[in-house]
Amino acid sequence: MNFINLFQKKYNEANIIEKLIFVNILIFMITAFFGVFQGLYNGETNLLIDWFSLESNTDTLFDKPWSIISYGFLHANFVHILMNLIVLYYIGTLFIEYFNQKQLLTFYVFGTIFGGLLFVFSQNYFPVFKGEDSVIVGASAGISAIFIGIASHMPNYQLKFRFIGFIKLWHLAGIWILIDVVGLISNNAGGHFSHLGGALFGLLYLNSSSKKNQNISNWFSTLYKVRNNPLKTVYKSGKKKEPKTTNTSLNQKQINTILDKISKSGYDTLSKVEKDFLFKQGKR
Repeated sequence: MNFINLFQKKYNEANIIEKLIFVNILIFMITAFFGVFQGLYNGETNLLIDWFSLESNTDTLFDKPWSIISYGFLHANFVHILMNLIVLYYIGTLFIEYFNQKQLLTFYVFGTIFGGLLFVFSQNYFPVFKGEDSVIVGASAGISAIFIGIASHMPNYQLKFRFIGFIKLWHLAGIWILIDVVGLISNNAGGHFSHLGGALFGLLYLNSSSKKNQNISNWFSTLYKVRNNPLKTVYKSGKKKEPKTTNTSLNQKQINTILDKISKSGYDTLSKVEKDFLFKQGKR
């Protein structure tokens, strides 16, 4: 099996997060090599970046309509792509524990689009940017949509950090948004506007879906159907259910209580007794 076949096999077996990471890395490598060879011929700019990045000029957007999405798969340098893909991996993994993979792709793509639209709008509306031509690249808008979406769905979920302890998801999301708000007066103001556009999509779309109001995007709302919490199916038996006894009913109530606690605060917040109880029930 050659390298191409092996790569194709691994790609087909990967989940949507891993596929997005593969695609972003592959595009980064292509643009980087293209930039090196172009530089050897005294090229001042990377033509691939120029062709697929998103510019603030509205006329250019009409000339390159694909750039409203393609910019979300480009990155400026190694640190840029490294930080974005680390966040995408961890937040995306949490996201698909509660939603399916098509939903994650929806948030990524439409978060990128909303981020791009807010970027173009901000650069042409606010006087401080008048006369400036800005360009953005990066997956941060799509990642922001995923991050704020999952944080809105389960704000009290807690993540454990070494040397810090447990932090609620909505606290992290608040810090994420605050950094972008403060950054609106920085040299990368356009990038921060795009992040906020992606975050706005994640917030509005999740909230509208939870209220059964699909006016934002009826034509892709069928992708957004919250699947059952996978943790609630782990302990179910494949055997036919027998008539429940009082003891079984009590056990099920205790299981449901523990699972609700996991959904709100995470598995690590369970006591040793609760973890042992779940383990014993899972072996039945």
